[in-house]
Amino acid sequence: MTWASWTTVGIHSLPNAVRTEEIGVINGDLTIHTTWSEDLAHVAVQHTGSSDWYTMAGSPVPCPSEEASRSFHQAVVEAVRGGERAEASLEELLGPQSAAASADRPAPQHRDS
Repeated sequence: MTWASWTTVGIHSLPNAVRTEEIGVINGDLTIHTTWSEDLAHVAVQHTGSSDWYTMAGSPVPCPSEEASRSFHQAVVEAVRGGERAEASLEELLGPQSAAASADRPAPQHRDS
């Protein structure tokens, strides 16, 4: 089984930017973690430094490749930084074809942990 994961720490989200399955809206200094396996991208979020992880609403999302999942992770990070609406699921926020389409775009350079 092939898999890959990415984590971005220290994302300052605007109020109401992220909705989780377990606790609803989460704000503040966040860490986003994406794991790709079996053509699915699973996205989790936590308050940076916390031990509790929460599933982002809409996760997992179909994602055809490791490269597409990397671009998808970056798109999620940028959406959280930009303060997109929390009531949007991942597919609504980024579009159902975004993971496949974003594989064609180079990922911006940033610091990953």
